[in-house]
Amino acid sequence: MILLQSHSRFLLQTLLNRVQNVDKGVELDYQWVEFDDVRYHVQVSTKNPHIVLLSLSLPIPPPETDFPGGLPSGAIEAIKVSYGVVVQILDPPRDGFNLTLKLNLLKLPPDEDYKQSLLVKIASVREIVLGAPLRMVLKRLGSRMMIPNGNQLIALVHRPKEAFFVIPQVEKVIVVYPMRFSDSIDTVLATSFLQEFVEARRTSGLNNAPSCSWSSTPPLELKKVPPEALSANAGFVSFVIFPRHVDGRKLDRTVWSLLTFHAYVSYHVKCSEGFMHTRMRRRVESMIQALDRAKPDGEKAKRSPNSRSFKRLSLREARTNSNS
Repeated sequence: MILLQSHSRFLLQTLLNRVQNVDKGVELDYQWVEFDDVRYHVQVSTKNPHIVLLSLSLPIPPPETDFPGGLPSGAIEAIKVSYGVVVQILDPPRDGFNLTLKLNLLKLPPDEDYKQSLLVKIASVREIVLGAPLRMVLKRLGSRMMIPNGNQLIALVHRPKEAFFVIPQVEKVIVVYPMRFSDSIDTVLATSFLQEFVEARRTSGLNNAPSCSWSSTPPLELKKVPPEALSANAGFVSFVIFPRHVDGRKLDRTVWSLLTFHAYVSYHVKCSEGFMHTRMRRRVESMIQALDRAKPDGEKAKRSPNSRSFKRLSLREARTNSNS
């Protein structure tokens, strides 16, 4: 199984190149889209080559999510804590984007290792922004604090117009995903994949992993959710997170894994589909080769000048030949 990286590789490479060539007055204007419809825009002008403008467009949130000011709750505080004086939040953001950050490369720390880690964190802006509300819930769980408004359901966006649900409790947090796929083949493969995923969790080597369950109908924790938010054609997956799953450095990995679980499943479904297509093409090619070998040799089929041929004669022609 392959886990997706939390940072944008293209954004990290762009920032590293910019830092190495900060003295060169090179203008940059890059736009690209990554999975789950997250768009990036990087701009650098020749007048201020040490200033990088980074804009981020998030997936369109469904009505059941809380998106104050166009950002998840707690996103602004998470950005300030993570980046400090290196990054300034521009208000309002650029047109068509939810967030615009102003990066001052001259304020990067001189230590190379710390500078590299900070650039990686900047390239992980997607995780910091979208994962802010989930991180707050899991931090409270890890500190064994009583969560306010216990059992209150929280809807978090992770795909365009789609959300997953977090139910915080005193000693655990339940995370539920309605799994939706637009392609019928992807739906069948994803359903089989998720059922095997749950079975694999029961093996002895994964006793410390979060417990996982799959059902074709919504679990009881989602009884207060509007029906239109529960239109899942590949069932529902539930994880139960305990404090041991968010201790120390495990918190970042848990937040990112939960935030991108649907993308993780989609990736492996597409890989499985591509593998099956490759196997089928190879099988067809081998069958075509077998049929080609069964055909008579074209050169042998041609008649040579000395070869004889036979013609079936009618009864009248046979009598005429015998009399002659």
